[in-house]
Amino acid sequence: MREVKGHVWRFGDHVDTDQIIPAERLTSENNAILGTFAFEKVRPGMAEQVKQGDVIVAGRNFGCGSSREHAPRALLQMGIACVVAESFARIFYRNCINTGLLPVECRIEADDGDLLSVDLAKGTIVNHTKGKEWDFTPFPSFIQELMDKGGLMAKIKEEKRCTR
Repeated sequence: MREVKGHVWRFGDHVDTDQIIPAERLTSENNAILGTFAFEKVRPGMAEQVKQGDVIVAGRNFGCGSSREHAPRALLQMGIACVVAESFARIFYRNCINTGLLPVECRIEADDGDLLSVDLAKGTIVNHTKGKEWDFTPFPSFIQELMDKGGLMAKIKEEKRCTR
């Protein structure tokens, strides 16, 4: 996935993994429907309104808190394709790459509902609503390849299929 285009869901600083997916929802029978519970305590109804390809824009330290891989999985399941934040919690950032959720570090101006496009190959973000553009450092080629495959876990599954 080299380019994402979707509407913005705006958040502030220090959004933790308990806000993304409440701990009580982390049961084995919920694994396939984590996205239906995403942000249920801080933005009720958001999961039903997100469209496939939408983008979260946040401030500093997005994904702080526990290191659960469920948080980026929940965002993907609800339809979020990319999170643009000023900074990420280190383990959450890596979990994004593992699961295929695009984490982009860049400070931008965006409000709820703005139309945003993120070009991973070029390292550009365009806010079509505001008519503004920002640059970010593109991922190294090996990370871009992982993201094109849907993340590290998808790449590993693909390689296992090929060796059988």
